[in-house]
Amino acid sequence: MGNDLTIVMYHYVRDLKYSRYPKIKGLDIKLFKKQIQFFKNNYHFVRCEEVLEARYTNQSLPKNSLLLTFDDGYIEHYTNVFPILKENHIQGLFSVPGQLIAEHKVLDVNKIHFILSSSSVDNILKLIFGYLDYYRGLEHCFPENQELYQKLAIANRFDSADVVFIKRLLQVELEECLRKQMIDCLFQDCVGVEERVFAQELYMKKDQIEFMKREGMSFGIHGYTHDWLAFLEPQKVQADIEKALDVFDSVLDRNAWICCYPYGSYNETVVEIAKQFGTVAGLSTEVRIANLDQDDIMHLPRMDTNDFLYFKV
Repeated sequence: MGNDLTIVMYHYVRDLKYSRYPKIKGLDIKLFKKQIQFFKNNYHFVRCEEVLEARYTNQSLPKNSLLLTFDDGYIEHYTNVFPILKENHIQGLFSVPGQLIAEHKVLDVNKIHFILSSSSVDNILKLIFGYLDYYRGLEHCFPENQELYQKLAIANRFDSADVVFIKRLLQVELEECLRKQMIDCLFQDCVGVEERVFAQELYMKKDQIEFMKREGMSFGIHGYTHDWLAFLEPQKVQADIEKALDVFDSVLDRNAWICCYPYGSYNETVVEIAKQFGTVAGLSTEVRIANLDQDDIMHLPRMDTNDFLYFKV
């Protein structure tokens, strides 16, 4: 089919075996290098500028076009990914939440990742059910533990039912103040590292981002707090996007930027607000190959790096 575009999504890319957190769900750097070679042999790498030009001027992309995207602003995107992309003359699109740069806080989504990689699922569930029993009826009203579990614990292609329950409960199910309080308690119990120190080790710095931009990499907005935008009131969506744009003013064209929806969470209100602030394309987490002639440019699907793991290290 003409004008197909394979967009691949990455998160952690690190030496997992020798990592402080070897259980983190990421791509080993050796596999990333092999994957890049596979792509070089079978695809045609394109830049963000080429994608936008093809979409907005009704041109065609080369056959087997491929765009690589990297979410969340991890330090390994600078230390591991960037040199490999430069060596192979590939542009990556890096979507970074503004809060991690402006406030040096660890995103809730990352706290959950490292909670899961630092303790057993059984222990985390035990802690969570204890917190729920403590807070239920104190200041908060929510269902019994078993009812919550039955509602949320639905396995997907990457996570078990228990892990999905933990993620969904802490990411979106509970009211914001309670889930943040529980995440902070779990992070302290299971990881035990001071948040600002952890953030300094986990994420890229602003000067590194600006250097990558000068060297040909592209950057997009991934929200400010990496929140579920579709669940926010319109004024909060507007404030979130505006704060993110302010943080990355030095590496973005505010009249033509790409929005990578955190968690793939968006609705038409979110899209319209983003367009008002200058976005010209949106990336989701829907899993399939995009087609620029048929897909809405604001709802582009992506494949996951794990969909291309043909190799053994």
